[in-house]
Amino acid sequence: MENNAYLENLSIVGGIMILNKQGFDLWADGYDRTVQLSEENNQYPFAGYKAILNKIFNEVMEVPASTVLDIGFGTGVLTAKLYEHGHAINGLDFSSNMIAIAKEKMPQANLIEWDLTKGLPPALLQQSYDAIVSTYVLHHFTDEQKITYITQLLRQLTPTGKILIGDVAFETRAQLEQCRQDSKGYWDDDEFYFVHEELKASLQDICQLIFYPLSHCGGVFVIKAITR
Repeated sequence: MENNAYLENLSIVGGIMILNKQGFDLWADGYDRTVQLSEENNQYPFAGYKAILNKIFNEVMEVPASTVLDIGFGTGVLTAKLYEHGHAINGLDFSSNMIAIAKEKMPQANLIEWDLTKGLPPALLQQSYDAIVSTYVLHHFTDEQKITYITQLLRQLTPTGKILIGDVAFETRAQLEQCRQDSKGYWDDDEFYFVHEELKASLQDICQLIFYPLSHCGGVFVIKAITR
């Protein structure tokens, strides 16, 4: 995602390129503006951003006063709204600056500074969640790592809980490649975007997965564990 601080602060973790803590801290103040510009111009990567957050918000709101875990909550754009509506918010992020911004919006939320590549911290493994949400974060993980991560998150859901992922995502690999061509000059080759047909095939034995495409390059996955 084109941004000088972003491009200059990448590091290799587990064989993949991700934005390091310093990079996210430098990006924190301008993050929301960067998103807004991309969305207003209907451009990759954030085209459909508001529709994606709105879809996730409405999904969570189906259960009043629910317990929510946000993976990579950033400045708290989504979770602050849920917090205002009485949901119990737990969150992980590894940018101290973004956590500080989010904490101002959600003073009673349980916000933890954590390296997302290490899974969930032990304290959060003791809880179950009505909703686990993640927006524009998991594209930093390879497809294989996404499967592992989602599999772990499924174990943390309540019996009626669901995982809600909003991100750069495509129905097919061909659609991804078309967007890559259309976005030459600012496409980020160091990120790993969701392809619905491939993700569904990998997870079909352990969960129910529905994809809602909400722009030419983004959408929401609603994932629920299979009841056996």
